[in-house]
Amino acid sequence: MKTGKFKISYAVIHILFILLALACIIPLLLVLGISLTDEKTLLAEGYHLIPRQFSTFAYKYVFAGATSVIRAYGVTIFVTAVGTVLHLLFMSMLAYGLTREEVTARNKLALFVYLPVLFNGGMIPTYMMMTKYLHLKNTLTVLILIYLASVTNVLIMKNFFRSIPNSLLESARIDGSGEIRTFFKIVLPLSKPSLASIGLFVAIAYWNDWTTCSLYIETPKLQTLQYLLQSLMNNIRYLQQNASASRSMEFAIAELPNEGARMATCILAVGPIILLYPFLQKYFESGLTIGAVKE
Repeated sequence: MKTGKFKISYAVIHILFILLALACIIPLLLVLGISLTDEKTLLAEGYHLIPRQFSTFAYKYVFAGATSVIRAYGVTIFVTAVGTVLHLLFMSMLAYGLTREEVTARNKLALFVYLPVLFNGGMIPTYMMMTKYLHLKNTLTVLILIYLASVTNVLIMKNFFRSIPNSLLESARIDGSGEIRTFFKIVLPLSKPSLASIGLFVAIAYWNDWTTCSLYIETPKLQTLQYLLQSLMNNIRYLQQNASASRSMEFAIAELPNEGARMATCILAVGPIILLYPFLQKYFESGLTIGAVKE
């Protein structure tokens, strides 16, 4: 039976989490409200959670070049999906190899894996390697390759693989299962919480990346969504700063939805990730405790 103090603490915890949830949801709703508000109303009355003057002009402006936006969506979805799957595959295989005592050179291999944590070549050597030696400029490969490895994720997966009982893997070998079959049929299915939580973070990194595109991509057909939206906002800012050069253009440029378009791009950028999260939530919650308890 619940005591009075327990009920009070239980209610306080619920209220606290409700307030934290509202603190996360209200800013997103405010961004949505601003994106659906007329630009003149924003300048005159400021930001409001509920639009004072409803307008979809910001979204119409962003989708004015609908072909380029849809193409950028396709490129970003492809890079995010392929990059996340390959990242999980390669990092899980590497982490699994580092946990197996049968791998005689695993300590030496671990040295090469962990060394980049302390020493990093930097942007210029990376750019030279990608463009001059690997010839990956203006290719989708460079957008995928840039986040293909992560030492932190290897460590997380390594700790998770160690929690899998060795007796389970040994019984699989006794039944005639090879290492590859054991890895794909037993280890990976048991590692869904780890893979889902890491996959979500990797997918967000791929989805939000625009600097890689700005460095390595010059072909418009290969531009990602984030880079396209960033370029759109820079174009609006440039036109507004140079509108005084032409009096006839000044009035037209004043109608551009600067703040509305900025918020509309935020909604378009985070929308797919928000829709993806509910499907991974149960695995994500389980994955948060990975490595928290050491037996």
